[in-house]
Amino acid sequence: MIYLSIGSNLNSKFGNRFDNITKAINLLRNNKIKIKKISNFFETPSYPNKKNPKFINIIIEIEYSLKPEHLLKEIFMVERKMDRKRNLKNAPRTCDIDIIDFNGEIIKNDELIAPHPRLHLRNFVIYPLKEIEPNWSHPIFNKNIDSFFQELDKNSHNE
Repeated sequence: MIYLSIGSNLNSKFGNRFDNITKAINLLRNNKIKIKKISNFFETPSYPNKKNPKFINIIIEIEYSLKPEHLLKEIFMVERKMDRKRNLKNAPRTCDIDIIDFNGEIIKNDELIAPHPRLHLRNFVIYPLKEIEPNWSHPIFNKNIDSFFQELDKNSHNE
């Protein structure tokens, strides 16, 4: 299965952070991406500047039949429609979509690294991923989601 992380910490013309995530899901659906599961919303502090607005994040499980690079283009198109600005690294944003895992494939090229290289450090990925896929296993580390869950500091927000 393919897992995407969707986050938002700014309001937009579509509404608040929750509205932005809902709109992003609908835009993905409009692009013929089949959404199989959606986690609950998780709120986390902004990283690294905790003074920025808090993030709302979810994980979705999707089915997609084309190549991962094509999915990445679809994601960038959705982010653009959501008025995502790519000015500064870790800057507040209306919509952020990351490919967390693409069918367990190990991908490393100029466009994409999968699984996401920092997924195991991020509460906002591990918690919702564990919720919708409690048996998920990391294709490089060969560790299951429970191992990463145990290692997280539940009160912190990492990278």
